[in-house]
Amino acid sequence: MSARMGQDERLLRYRIGQRIVHALLATSFVLLLITGLALIVPFMRPLAEGGTSRLIHRVAAGLFMAVPLVYLIVDWRGALALVKESFTYDRDDLEWGKHSYRYFFGHAVDMPPQGRLNAGQKVHHAGVIIFSALVVLSGLALWFGKGMLGPMGLSTAALLHDVSMFTLTILLVGHLYFTYVYKALSSMTTGYVPLEDAEIEHAKWVEEMQGEAAS
Repeated sequence: MSARMGQDERLLRYRIGQRIVHALLATSFVLLLITGLALIVPFMRPLAEGGTSRLIHRVAAGLFMAVPLVYLIVDWRGALALVKESFTYDRDDLEWGKHSYRYFFGHAVDMPPQGRLNAGQKVHHAGVIIFSALVVLSGLALWFGKGMLGPMGLSTAALLHDVSMFTLTILLVGHLYFTYVYKALSSMTTGYVPLEDAEIEHAKWVEEMQGEAAS
């Protein structure tokens, strides 16, 4: 990941491929959420009439399932690094977790030093990976398993699907909250973050990037 130092004091945090994948994931998930709610929330049921929402749900499901493949195609190094980082924790991450309440309320200064992802972001990404896989597997079971799973199997798949979607929705709400609190939307639209902010929130990552820029 390259750095832009000096004139505008910014670091490249998200390459174009990563931003494309983020947009695809966000769009497909929101479509899945809205069309899924149309089947179970009474006041939204008119949206499900005529089968249009069901069709949109299945198209969005295809896009959602394509996200890992697209990520590997456009930025396979970034995809593998994200998975590895999401499930790798060190002592600084554990210390960060002990003080996470401060970060929740917008106080990132003097938190334990973090890498490209802080401990909270690692937990978030790990949750997205795990529960997305569960949503896909249970969704495929509901889609293609009606003649094989029987009532109990379908009920279990439906419960797993709903619980996983609910968990992903909670993770989305948290993601939006921290995006607002830390004014992070521009980092995904432009790919860059201010160096000063990065030094506060991701000191170990900044040190690594500066080392690469100097070499």
